[in-house]
Parts: sequence; structure tokens; C-alpha cells
Amino acid sequence: MSKTLTGGCACGAVRYTLKSGFRMKPYACHCTDCQKRTGSAFSSHMLVTRADLTVEGELNEGHVVQPSGAVSRIAGCVKCMARIYAENDQRAGVISLRVGTLDDSKNMSPAAHFWVSSKQPWIIIPDDVPALDTQPQSSEEWMKYVGPE
Repeated sequence: MSKTLTGGCACGAVRYTLKSGFRMKPYACHCTDCQKRTGSAFSSHMLVTRADLTVEGELNEGHVVQPSGAVSRIAGCVKCMARIYAENDQRAGVISLRVGTLDDSKNMSPAAHFWVSSKQPWIIIPDDVPALDTQPQSSEEWMKYVGPE
């Protein structure tokens, strides 16, 4: 995934460009926090370097303490409230970009599924895709499951 990617919010007030750089493979998170925040069964994310993201438009911010104890700063559009990315205080310089905000996300299938212990029972995960009851507990584990393309 070395090409430049573009995306934005639902109403178009926020646009972004993600230049070539360090990117992890997309993953699906089935934790109850993601379910509540999205109003859906899971959320798709991709970890990228913050310095590679250029955002145009006004963002609002929210802060939340994750179950792990990490503090996340959540950034989204002030008009339509679409969440664009989150920054975690335990991963300096790396953000979790919402895959669904990309202009072209159709080929962004999850390389792994996390927090399947709380996934909806009707979600079927392919046998050849890693699925963890929680999430990776170390940088090495993150690299193992969703390391760079």
C-alpha cells in the first residue's frame, strides 16, 4: 500500500490525504467500545504514521479512556460528526485511521479481527484470517498480525 490515499467525512467538509509511508494492514475491531461508537457490529481501522496525514477542514476532538487504560484523542468532522481517526497516548506518532473514510476502501479487507470475544454472533470470520479474543498486547504482536504491507 505505497500509493497516496485520499478520504474524508460524510458531508465533505473534511478531506484528507495520506501520503506514502508506514502503514499497517487494515483490521476489524469487535470491542464493545467500537460497537457503541460506530453503532455497528465492528469498526475497521488502519494504523498509519500521523506525519503522513494532511487534513483540510475543521475537526472536533473527544477524549476517552480505553479499557486498556490508554487515553485516545478522537478526531472527527464538526459538521457531520464522522470520526476520521484516533490517537492513542501509548503509540506516539501513530494514528488509527477509520478505513471507511477512505474514498476507495473496497479492497481494504481486514488482515485480522480483534476482540472477537465480544463480536456479534452473526459475524462470520473467514478461517484463514487471524482472530484474537482481545487485541495484540505488544508491538511485536501488532506487527505479527497487521504489520506493514
